[in-house]
Amino acid sequence: MSEAVAPPPPAADPGTARSEAAGVGSAPAGPAARRYRHRRGAVAATAFASGVGVALSLPPWGWWVVAFPAAGLLWWRIEGERARSRFLAGWLAGIGCFGIGLWWSRSFSVPGAVVLVAVESLFPAAACAAVPRRGGWQRAVAFPAAMTLAEAARQSWPFGGLPIGGPFLGQAGGPVLGVARVGGPLLVTAVVYLGGVAVAAGVLAGRRRLAERSSGAISGSRPATVIALAATGVVVASVVLGGVAPDGGPARSRVSVAAVQGGGVRGFRKSQVDPATVLAAALAATGRMEREDGGHNPQLVLWPEDVVSLATTLGASGEEGALSSLAATLHTTLVVGVTEDVSTAAFRNEVVAFGPDGALVARYEKVHRVPFGEYVPYRGFFSHLANLSAVPRDAIPGHGSGLLRTPAGPLGAMISYEVFFSSRGRSSVRAGAQLLIVPTNTSSYATSQVPTQEVAASRFQAVEEGRDLLQAAPTGYTAVVTHRGAVLQRSVLGAPQVLFAKLGLRTGTTWFVRAGDTPVLALAGLTLLAAWAEVGSRRARRRGRSRGPDGRTAGDRGTPAGAEGPMTTAP
Repeated sequence: MSEAVAPPPPAADPGTARSEAAGVGSAPAGPAARRYRHRRGAVAATAFASGVGVALSLPPWGWWVVAFPAAGLLWWRIEGERARSRFLAGWLAGIGCFGIGLWWSRSFSVPGAVVLVAVESLFPAAACAAVPRRGGWQRAVAFPAAMTLAEAARQSWPFGGLPIGGPFLGQAGGPVLGVARVGGPLLVTAVVYLGGVAVAAGVLAGRRRLAERSSGAISGSRPATVIALAATGVVVASVVLGGVAPDGGPARSRVSVAAVQGGGVRGFRKSQVDPATVLAAALAATGRMEREDGGHNPQLVLWPEDVVSLATTLGASGEEGALSSLAATLHTTLVVGVTEDVSTAAFRNEVVAFGPDGALVARYEKVHRVPFGEYVPYRGFFSHLANLSAVPRDAIPGHGSGLLRTPAGPLGAMISYEVFFSSRGRSSVRAGAQLLIVPTNTSSYATSQVPTQEVAASRFQAVEEGRDLLQAAPTGYTAVVTHRGAVLQRSVLGAPQVLFAKLGLRTGTTWFVRAGDTPVLALAGLTLLAAWAEVGSRRARRRGRSRGPDGRTAGDRGTPAGAEGPMTTAP
């Protein structure tokens, strides 16, 4: 049996010859070029719209349900695209998401905000590039896994990470919130993107079924339907599991609390406000507390972050004696945010607790500092690029767990920005905290965007750790949150207020407190690797099927690939 002789190649089309001469991969010309540009424009527009949809799920809008179709839109859009196109689509999705979710940063520096959004968008870009180009279940599982790993990296790097604007915050008001007690923000992120796959696959399955009905043809293979059902089942199971997972247990006892908000004008930096004005506002609001509470002083009074701003250490100031006397007069545990200038180049940001007898019983120094807000990384380098006069000193990083042992109970402190990092609440609860407190200061933000995202982060912390939470800010939001994530009270921005509540002291632990992020990271990493391993295996099987009995491909034998079956030969 002789082998087939390859026919002579057809004469090259002049247009094709010009394209080949121009080089492999060059853009086509004429009508093909217009179709190429139209496709690239459609990919870009769809990806950007996906990011905008995720951003609209975030506070202050809080349309949590929009995140799912938005995530699904991106998963559908990158199918079949080359790695470079997938990277660009992910980057544009990030621009759409963070351009809105981090819009607040423009008030400090417009060029800095542009760079921030561009850099943060690289994380979803890398995630989309890491998703296989084709495949059924491989793409379906790789997409949420890659996006989860990218979000984990974004929350850790650079300069300690930036969880603000993360897609998980949009679920604070939705049914997925309970999943946080199982696997924290990263598991919630995975559920959002897996839910997006379920929505998109469901739409594709529905379109295919309609097309089959109209044409009369019925296909036995419906991978989109299987993917939609499987992804939906996992999402529903995750929500159910989150609802029944340990939530910190019943309250061992209850403590009466008050969160003080002095009030004032928003949109000014600390350097633009007289510290005496802030302290006077807090004292005035505290003075009204007894009248508003009917003369029954609470067991715990929480003041905001850096409401006491000192040019020296607390021990060398007159403020320590005044705060001690106030705690003794109220016969309460008074927790106050204090900043101390240590030198011309450094300061401390901490919370101190005074007992009902006026004694200073505990203090905690902030660990997670705000880059370019509380310190400037690589100050010497960035001083050549921007004016750093707004941040003249660097905060000294703390090293504690956040646990404050006070007469009111063991408290887990997270100072402002730290509430966005799940590790901070977890470390204090593992050390023995039974109630979470968040002294914060978001007064420099003129809009409600950051304060609302901070309340969402507080809700996540309360659920993740299984603890009630009390938050106090100079101009808002001050809030009271239960261990199930419900906001019992929230202040009005800018108004002087005192919020009163009775909160539980709990000793139970959630699964997230026990295990942290490690199981989610491991599962996401293994899932992504498994997806790519299957893609590689499938390619190898295809190459094997394309070879004849002699081990050569059809192309090697001179037969156009795909013209005949792999086991046949020409007569």
